Amino acid sequence: MIVVSIGCPASIGPEVSVAAARRGRSQPLVLVGSRRALEQAAELVGVPRARLQPYSGQELKLGRLYYLDVGPELKAADLNPRAPTRAAGRSQLAAVDAAFDLVRAQPAAALVTGPVSKSVIARCGAPGAERFLGHTEWLQARDGAASAIMCFASPRLTTSLASTHLPLQQVPGWLTPEHVAEATYQLALFLLQLGREQPRVAVCSLNPHAGESELLGDEERRAIVPGIRLARRRLRGRAELIGPTGAESAYRLAYAGKYDGVVAMYHDQATIPTKLVAFGDAVNVTLGLSRVRTSVDHGTAYDIAWQGKADAAGMSAAMKLAERLLGGGRAAARRRARSTG
Repeated sequence: MIVVSIGCPASIGPEVSVAAARRGRSQPLVLVGSRRALEQAAELVGVPRARLQPYSGQELKLGRLYYLDVGPELKAADLNPRAPTRAAGRSQLAAVDAAFDLVRAQPAAALVTGPVSKSVIARCGAPGAERFLGHTEWLQARDGAASAIMCFASPRLTTSLASTHLPLQQVPGWLTPEHVAEATYQLALFLLQLGREQPRVAVCSLNPHAGESELLGDEERRAIVPGIRLARRRLRGRAELIGPTGAESAYRLAYAGKYDGVVAMYHDQATIPTKLVAFGDAVNVTLGLSRVRTSVDHGTAYDIAWQGKADAAGMSAAMKLAERLLGGGRAAARRRARSTG
């Protein structure tokens, strides 16, 4: 199944979740979040409230809109995008946790997440919420995963990040050969899962012009070059790795088709080119978790929330990629079963 956490109830999350879910899907789907927000979103996008059916573990059928009501009972004020409340913060975090728990309880399920507000969650008072830095880090901790790599996938540009939600001044100290290698290795595996044979992956430098022979920094020699070597050993010839190379060249050439993927060293190094050329088409994917997780590539958009203006294309793309990755996982399992007799 596809399980969707609808994001902040005061944001465009409920609206785009319902709008995308009503379209034809190849997998049954459950929306997780505030019932009040979902019912109002259904009315906003022209879906009869009666079409929303509560989920209680029953067998799911294609074409129906199931929901799991979690979190505090919300009031009208909690859906006000001009002033997101603490209850709205608790609601969106409860939706993420319940949706991920539901996914982990299923043999074949994927999580799709709607947009949340990190600051509203961090100040909502829920246990542990003050440590919330984003879905990637939160889900890694809940999953007990050794790593969780942020990746943005779009038709013409796919990129992973060696670091995620870090202050820029902390990035040089964070970079290690192991972190660079994991972001590179996971991106190559993801490209292989998408059907790219012998993918070509460019690994960005941290410093301008790849450090100019260390005139502009030594992170390339200290962390990135050995990280590429480590990833190359782990991949055993299944991908071609290039770098470290300047980010401006790496992304331009990847968009032109020379590279299948790019590894960025920090958040904005990846998100600026992604949102410039693929905003609305890109899907945020967390690599390294025990379950598939995809997400929209946009934020809460409080300025247009509950006005019927939100475009659900990003959420639809996230759902479609989750379905594709679930299918790829089943195909891989069948191949493994055949190879072991």
